[in-house]
Amino acid sequence: MPIGVFDSGLGGLSVLKALKAAMPEQAFVYFGDNAHAPYGTREPEDILAKTRAALDILWRDCDLVILACNTASAIALRPIQTAGVPVGKNVLGVFVPMIEALAERPWGDTSPPSRVSLDRVALFATPATVASGAFERELNLRAQGIQVTAQACPELVDAIESGDRARSARLVHQYATALKETLPEPQAAVLGCTHYPWVAADFQSALGAEVRLISQPDLIAASLKDYLIRHQIPGDTGTDRFLTTGDCHAVSLQASQFWGSNLPFENTL
Repeated sequence: MPIGVFDSGLGGLSVLKALKAAMPEQAFVYFGDNAHAPYGTREPEDILAKTRAALDILWRDCDLVILACNTASAIALRPIQTAGVPVGKNVLGVFVPMIEALAERPWGDTSPPSRVSLDRVALFATPATVASGAFERELNLRAQGIQVTAQACPELVDAIESGDRARSARLVHQYATALKETLPEPQAAVLGCTHYPWVAADFQSALGAEVRLISQPDLIAASLKDYLIRHQIPGDTGTDRFLTTGDCHAVSLQASQFWGSNLPFENTL
């Protein structure tokens, strides 16, 4: 079966692009809830309900779904997994590979938190992700002595999805400046939204060349490839599909600008 990839909008395409580079023969179904994007300013109950509805759609054709949305991963993943998923189905978030990289240990390592090479980390994310505290909570369970300074970035997802490069660059500079008022010399910066890799160059410019940018897509791709091997999940060489709750034509045009070639979206029912 194909693997599902869900995002509130088009940010998850950065993850899908990395997944296709790592597993070019694997088939995927991408679902963007564009009619309700962005999720980052919505209430937790609304995010949970919309994520559950998206999973119900993707589980029709996919046994495994990746929540390629940090907001959905932070707010909805744990309640959905705790409530139980349909037999034979599974859902994974995008926090795990990032936490593993920063904590310098695999997710299943339950030994006490230990010191790691980084101690000053900036987190740029949506307001909902920042408010959840999920990133810091999971990291503190595994790593000791890391100061995480979180910076919410309202309006940035909208600017990125609209293709307004001048506005998105201005917002990135604004948020980087605000972050540095609290954490003047970050060693690393986590781009905690799958939209943000599309403007990674703006973050690097605003933060300085000495700050290590940690972007999720390649980490997620490597982690998923390893997961499929460890769980002996066979691949599917079918055709990729692209679903949206938004206007198919408009979403296809926007997505194609990110992707670099035509992506034909169809509506979900």
